[in-house]
This record gives sequence, C-alpha cells and structure tokens, in this order.
Amino acid sequence: MLPDLTPAALHARLTAGEDIQLIDVREPMEFDYCRIAGSELIPLGEIPRRAGEIRAAGLVVLICHHGVRSAQALAYLQHRLGRENLLNLKGGIDAWSRDVDPSVAVY
Repeated sequence: MLPDLTPAALHARLTAGEDIQLIDVREPMEFDYCRIAGSELIPLGEIPRRAGEIRAAGLVVLICHHGVRSAQALAYLQHRLGRENLLNLKGGIDAWSRDVDPSVAVY
C-alpha cells in the first residue's frame, strides 16, 4: 500500500507552516484550470525525465485529479529511485476542492 495523506491533513500541515513540496502530475490544461496554491506541475509522463526536480529529502506530496496518477508517480519514484519522502494526496484535487477549499474548481 502506498503512503497517502488526506486533504484535511495536508491542509493542517500547510497551515502549520511545514515545508512541503507539492508536485501536481496532471496535464497542463488541468493544472491551468485549477490547482493547489504553491504546487508545481510535472505531468506524469515527464516524471522519469524530471525526477531531479523533486526533492529527495523533505516531504513531497504528489497530486492529481483523484489520486490515481499521483499514486503511479509515487510508485515509480519509490520503486525505481528509492524515494521514501513521498505521500499521495488521497482523493486528489477533487477531494481537496470538496473537503478543504471550495474555491478550487471541481471538474
């Protein structure tokens, strides 16, 4: 089972000022439509080539629409690159919009 984090838990950690790198693995069109403030876009298909942009130390939370693509990215980074500092946003940005920040568009 891949490690995950609920939107409420992520919100609490961000509000507490934790230094968390937010990596959004959706496509540019989705990212342009809505995003969590402070997140960086690295589409899933670019993860192998751009993995160096994802920090190896310090918490990283991976985000997508419903949590499936971000789970794939997490699995790749864990199993191929040995990363242990990753969490998947459970339910993705859709759950974030519904549970934490209704100003983030739902699609």
